[in-house]
Amino acid sequence: MKIPQVTISVLCILTQSYSVSAFAPSSSISTSTIAKSALYKEQAIPFSVTSRDNKRLSRLMVTTTSEDIIPREVLFGNPKYAAPMLSPNGKYLSFLGPNDEGVLNVFVRPTVDENNDNAKMVTNDTSRGIRQYSWAPDSETILFLQDFEGDENFHLWAIDGTVTTDDAEARDLTPGKDVKAQNLITNKRFPDTILVATNERDPTCFDMYRLQYKTGEKVMDTKNPGGVLGWGTEDFSFEVREALVKDQEDSSSTVRVRDDKDSEWRDLVTFPYGEDGNLVEFCADEGKTCLMTSSVGRETSALLKVDLKTGETLDVISGNDKCDVGGIVLDDDTKEVKAISYNYARKELTFFDKDFEKDYEVLKSLGPDNCEVGTASKTEDEKTWIVAYTRSDGPTEYVIYDQEKKETKPLFVSKPDLLDYKFSPMEDVRIEARDGLELVGYLTKADTEKKTPLILLVHGGPWARDFWGFNAQAQWFANRGYATLQMNYRGSTGYGKNFLHKGDGEWGVGTMQHDLTDSVQWAIDEGIADAENICVFGGSYGGYATLAGLAFTPDVYKCGVDIVGPSNIKTLLDSIPPYWGPLRNDMLKKIGDVDADEEFNRKISPLYHVDNIKSPLLIGQGANDPRVKQAEADQIAFAMQKKGIPVEYVLYPDEGHGFARPDNRIDFNGRAELFLAKHLGGRAEAFDGVSGATAVFPLEESKVEV
Repeated sequence: MKIPQVTISVLCILTQSYSVSAFAPSSSISTSTIAKSALYKEQAIPFSVTSRDNKRLSRLMVTTTSEDIIPREVLFGNPKYAAPMLSPNGKYLSFLGPNDEGVLNVFVRPTVDENNDNAKMVTNDTSRGIRQYSWAPDSETILFLQDFEGDENFHLWAIDGTVTTDDAEARDLTPGKDVKAQNLITNKRFPDTILVATNERDPTCFDMYRLQYKTGEKVMDTKNPGGVLGWGTEDFSFEVREALVKDQEDSSSTVRVRDDKDSEWRDLVTFPYGEDGNLVEFCADEGKTCLMTSSVGRETSALLKVDLKTGETLDVISGNDKCDVGGIVLDDDTKEVKAISYNYARKELTFFDKDFEKDYEVLKSLGPDNCEVGTASKTEDEKTWIVAYTRSDGPTEYVIYDQEKKETKPLFVSKPDLLDYKFSPMEDVRIEARDGLELVGYLTKADTEKKTPLILLVHGGPWARDFWGFNAQAQWFANRGYATLQMNYRGSTGYGKNFLHKGDGEWGVGTMQHDLTDSVQWAIDEGIADAENICVFGGSYGGYATLAGLAFTPDVYKCGVDIVGPSNIKTLLDSIPPYWGPLRNDMLKKIGDVDADEEFNRKISPLYHVDNIKSPLLIGQGANDPRVKQAEADQIAFAMQKKGIPVEYVLYPDEGHGFARPDNRIDFNGRAELFLAKHLGGRAEAFDGVSGATAVFPLEESKVEV
């Protein structure tokens, strides 16, 4: 099948725990890897008093969440059920769930046995857990990706998912030191074969390999000439017939195609820097047309039908003036468009297939109020679906949908423990920046009548975005007494090319950061936020925005929490993984040329403005982070310590770009919670470390050495 279009964003955290995007270059690629104040004062807020057993004694607020403290383990522990999938033949159901030590693994049960407790754990990861997996076309093999302690060199593994004993062993299909696998493509018409890209030949680029996943036999199918970011196939031949190429000089993107595996490649469409687009799917018309997204000639990307010989647009199938094309649902055989999703603030669907629309209406009528409906999995014959109901004030609910009978039956709830608590509904808001630009954001209140401390939770990327839905961090903050504001500042994706590129060259001291400052002021003006108690909190680019907020607007924030954020943009780019090489120039165009302009780098890098920081900072970092190296945290933490500025620094030796291990995630959040309570005055659950966490404290160790 054709791999769906995704956006890679460099500074996005790759875990479910933080809604941050992992400093990664933004480029629409047809690839996939199987598959959100005042000066510092010691002041407590008088609305909350807690006892040693964390029970609420008195609160003067009209609170939006449970009066009792919701335990961090409930909020941030791994889900009991996640990523449910049906085998293509419908005989098996799989999901991710924790083992006895809380590590996510793949569980499988026959669909005829409806007791989820009878599911067998088929993988045996003991460290960071499995987060990406899929059924192979044979309905027997589970394919999954795993890296080593967060280094993001993901290998593709296979294991028999149907064995009822403990005899099954996982096989590494892409072995080798520092090898990374991505761009996995499966095809129901070729049940014994998969395609996967690796950088084993050249660490800077990815060749496509044809792999017999049952035997492990692997041969190179298509060699990367350099500059190809991702590959795509034509379904009926299962030949690699699409390549997305990045020009390293002008940062344009070109879609190349060929008529078959023996034909020469030719340029189909070139998107200059500033435009967005990609090939979505070859149509089922013997190589005459394809479906593409494109922003050329319009503000937002639309879905087009394009002539495969000339690149001419034959039809504009769908577009939206306010936001880009989102998810695209196609018929797997006819390649006809069934539905397209758009998301300005909330998900909306445009239907092209009346039967599919009827299914959606039935599912919506059978689900909870004020939820979004999504399809998690389908059998190959599409008669059985797994449907997800997502809401902002509770866990995701999964049901099995009988498409012929138009009936659902419960499957499970992702985190059943959450059902014991009350959560705050998330509101989508519109905020006008100082230059008149409309920004979409999401507000989660702690109190419905009084102003409270505010946490500005900044998403990563920055070429990504926040979405409406249940956010564990926002609910955590609300329960502790803090409102949470999440903004899609300029430079975020999904709102058209001009909105995205208004962020070019605007990091730190420019309009990207001004949007965050203006959003805080909006919350103050609306009576939501206490101006004396504002915190900026984020991971990856959000961590950078935290550092920038403290350094460039020191009177706005009372404290900050930075998770894997860069402090010096030049050293960040000098240490990126080799396979990001083709995207470096694109990043320089978006950020600004820190290579050629040292003064500009010093201007936007918080490290050079440590003297301006006056509010306390908490830093969290993974030692194996390949995107934002440990040095980025080290250099600003030690610089602040040297100047006597309050800073705490926690390092996790077995983590990467974000905290995947629950023990580490809960440990850092415990430390963050005490930090926030100290500086913002909210309440906190008792914390004395987590026994399985690996936290070390470089600043304290340096004192001992001295």
